[in-house]
Amino acid sequence: MLYSDKVMDHFNNPRNVGVIEDADGVGEVGNPVCGDMMKITITVNDSDHIDDVKFQTLGCGAAIATSSIVTEMAKGLSLEEAVAISKQQVADELGGLPPAKMHCSVLATDGLKVAVDDYLKKHGREPIAGEVKSADPNFDPHADEDDHDHDDEGTGHVHDSAGPDGECSVCCQQI
Repeated sequence: MLYSDKVMDHFNNPRNVGVIEDADGVGEVGNPVCGDMMKITITVNDSDHIDDVKFQTLGCGAAIATSSIVTEMAKGLSLEEAVAISKQQVADELGGLPPAKMHCSVLATDGLKVAVDDYLKKHGREPIAGEVKSADPNFDPHADEDDHDHDDEGTGHVHDSAGPDGECSVCCQQI
């Protein structure tokens, strides 16, 4: 599993780490399958734009990198723009994520959505974030992932994980 230089940079030098005391909104999300936990805190100005955003993450390098980049992406955005950040935008901003780590971008965007909705609820307003995938007890963080990489030669492949039979049910049938 290879990470982009930008993922490694955000993992080794995460931006906006910490907790905002007296935050306007707090979003805490986690996934019991992979064990990643994220907390995102925000402050919001009078024009409903995110003034500051910080995170704390307990998880893998991709979880830390996605938390870091989503805080950079959200700073200065309106609340509507912030909740519209997608997992694919997070992955693209990082120069890509391995398929097996795309669920980290879901947690990062979900943490931001929960923080925005927390702010809105505290101010007697309706939530705007919509679906928070990680809050669904049936959410499978690996449901839309492809856990293997094919080599350029087409003579074999590398698995990050294998099924119960030890083979990939997608590509091993093609070889």
